[in-house]
Amino acid sequence: MTAAPAASAAERAAVPAAKGRTAAPAARLLRRHLRGRGPALRRLALWSAVESLPAFASGLLLAHAIDDGFLARRPFTGLAWLAALGALQAAGALGTRRIYPWLAATVEPLRDSLVGEVVAGALRRTVDRAADPSSGGAGAGISQVTEQAEAVRMLLGTALRNVRQMLAAGLAALLGLTLLAPLPALTAAVSVALALGLFAALLGVQVRRYRAVVREAERIGETATEIVQGVRDVVACAAEPRAARTVGEAIDAQAGALRSFARSRLVRLPVLALGVHLPLLALLALSPRLVDDHRLTTGQVAGGVSYLVTGLQPAMVLLVDAGGTLLLSLAVVLGRLAEVCAGPDAAPRPAAPVAATSYGLEAEHVTFAYSASAAPVLADLSLHIPEGTHLAVVGPSGTGKSTLADVLTGLARPQRGSVTLGKVALADLGEERLRAAVALVPQESYVFAGTLRENLAYLRPDASDADLDAAVDAIGLRATVDRLGGYDAAVPPGGGTLSQGERQLVTLVRAHVSGAPVTILDEATCHLHPAAEARAERALAARGGTLIVIAHRISSAQRAQRVLLLDGSAPLLGTHDALLALSPLYAELVGHWRT
Repeated sequence: MTAAPAASAAERAAVPAAKGRTAAPAARLLRRHLRGRGPALRRLALWSAVESLPAFASGLLLAHAIDDGFLARRPFTGLAWLAALGALQAAGALGTRRIYPWLAATVEPLRDSLVGEVVAGALRRTVDRAADPSSGGAGAGISQVTEQAEAVRMLLGTALRNVRQMLAAGLAALLGLTLLAPLPALTAAVSVALALGLFAALLGVQVRRYRAVVREAERIGETATEIVQGVRDVVACAAEPRAARTVGEAIDAQAGALRSFARSRLVRLPVLALGVHLPLLALLALSPRLVDDHRLTTGQVAGGVSYLVTGLQPAMVLLVDAGGTLLLSLAVVLGRLAEVCAGPDAAPRPAAPVAATSYGLEAEHVTFAYSASAAPVLADLSLHIPEGTHLAVVGPSGTGKSTLADVLTGLARPQRGSVTLGKVALADLGEERLRAAVALVPQESYVFAGTLRENLAYLRPDASDADLDAAVDAIGLRATVDRLGGYDAAVPPGGGTLSQGERQLVTLVRAHVSGAPVTILDEATCHLHPAAEARAERALAARGGTLIVIAHRISSAQRAQRVLLLDGSAPLLGTHDALLALSPLYAELVGHWRT
């Protein structure tokens, strides 16, 4: 095993790059997640038609009530036509009531499937950002894209509820007006077509400006996150004013984008004037002559006004309001999520076969930094870890121990150099094979809601009770299993009553059960007392395979076959005793640990 120098840690920095977006990926993303919802959508369309019956028949029935009833001095006939309209209103209300269950069946399942895909895409982009931070394009953080996924669900639900109603009512009103009075219907159709054309022509401007609003909001989160993560460096360099200025510039940019988008919303005024007010004014202005010429009856004029006021006008108002905000937001956010889901690394890597008997890890001249302008955390590091080695990695804080763990597991890709497992590059193994071969247990203990069995067997779902018993007894979790009531006991989110130490034991058993040939513990025993830590490390080492421990106690280094000391200038590799004799820094660390 050999080691080459490593440099000190530095701040993270990255500048996200904006990329082009199109409507096609957004539409494909939505279709993909609505696949299988056909029956619900068909029933939604059916009950929408029932809901729109009053909008379709209101003008016709009103015209008959006036012409054949009240003006003909037959009030009961007029009342009968109005009663028919009331019956249709009741049918429409029934349709509205039956819409909501099918609306929920269409929209609610969208959340889980969409969140799953966008989180996977965001994680891929985060990994790519770590591989080449200078290239940018990391996109929004996972919290931002999951919020956007939830926004898609809410926006789609609102769109199907309101825009569907708008389309049904508007089309029904135009169709009813055509049957009632063809001439006003033609005038209204031409005006609506011109209004829609104007709206569509200016929609692209609104899309671009709203997209800028979304992107600037993401930039605020990304900028603030980078500054918070590097707050120690900011304070150390007395760069607080610069950091505040950077965040302030992002906030000002979003405010400017919001003002620009607000100005683009003025398009609603000419669209409403052309699509609603012009046909209505034309009908009212020409109605005396049309009635005198016997082209229209008084009832037909009243019915036409009813169609324009109660059907077409709400539809057009909802179009410019919902289309300018709701549908626009849905299109832009879907486009953003489609970009995140696609990512620069969306295409699966070709899987290369890996020899089942070779799991030696080798890093060749690896250099890794968190940004192009930052000093490398690992600089030209070469390290050979033969299969079956028990290695402890030690060093002061900030010398790259956790970064080395991320690089050896493929979670962070070096800017230069390569890492191989069994002579196969990690990037060529494929994600599934790599995760099956290399298990990383971080300091944070991830215990999720489910049964204890599901938590322990997460990396190997087919593990038997005997497999679990062997791992539980070896690691030292038996008392906790008995206290909880066995493997089928429910575990609440975050672990519930489990202590920090018990949660770490759960993750250590999970790694033991997995059978991964390489196990890396990144301070994964920091909440255990020394005896429990020793038991867990010995159990994982005795299981076979390679064990790499990012140590926080001297006892971990004493148990290891080899110790890698990262000191920021000249990494050293050797046994515990050899490093005590060769390295004053290691001797100092040992003295500190013992104290």
